[in-house]
Amino acid sequence: MGRKKCAALLAAPAVLLLGACDKSSDSDIMRLALPKAASDRTEPIWNLWLGTWIAVLVVFVLVFGLIVYAAVRYRRRSDDEVPSQVRYNLPIEALYTIAPLIIVGVFFFHTVTTQNEVLADVENPDHTIEVIGSKWQWTFNYLDEAATGGEDVYDLGDTENLPELWLPVDESVRFELKSPDVIHSFWIPEFYFKMDVVPGQGPQKNAFDLTPTREGTFTGRCAELCGLYHSRMIFKVNVVSPEEYDAHLRELQENGQTGAPAGAVKADTVAGLGEEN
Repeated sequence: MGRKKCAALLAAPAVLLLGACDKSSDSDIMRLALPKAASDRTEPIWNLWLGTWIAVLVVFVLVFGLIVYAAVRYRRRSDDEVPSQVRYNLPIEALYTIAPLIIVGVFFFHTVTTQNEVLADVENPDHTIEVIGSKWQWTFNYLDEAATGGEDVYDLGDTENLPELWLPVDESVRFELKSPDVIHSFWIPEFYFKMDVVPGQGPQKNAFDLTPTREGTFTGRCAELCGLYHSRMIFKVNVVSPEEYDAHLRELQENGQTGAPAGAVKADTVAGLGEEN
């Protein structure tokens, strides 16, 4: 078989996979086990994930094909003499040393490119939400919202009464992450994004921007082993219309959930010292 036919045979599965898979599909298989996408930051992650699967498939087909070819082509027959034995083969050793370095280099380049796209800031985001991760609960402070006349309101909860995070669909949100105790990790799988909530950061706190693109109710969780009740540190995410979002904030205001709760204050304090970052 010619080299062109071999290359076409190896590329065919990758092309079929690329054409069939979709991050918005209802099928887990068609999404390659990723959740159904729900934010504007999913496209770069999806492309990296899909490209990785294609690369893995091509390498697998190539290596497995060479193994089968060698086993069949060079199998021992009854009239064969034992071939001469050598200690090394310089071209082959150079190939299996250089090829993995090239593959890793390509993966590294695309990973950094994807990271830069995902972490790109939004100029003047529509909303700012302060996320407080603490042992073992979440607090969400909605900052300077027009719906409440500029008064901050908050949602909070614990492992028994799960907190709820409300977000408006198709409007940009800046998340500012704080922790008063240990490292947590803010993760909403459908957004294809998570970031560590690190204590003691001072004014340079972790933050990221994104826009929810699909209404629905999702489950967020802590993705960093943070202690005894880490597995119960989950929260609900309600992505709703802007009108429902504003109505929820007004409801919090009417319920007296205004200002910053204690968790937010402690998040600016160095644990055990009582000193501000």
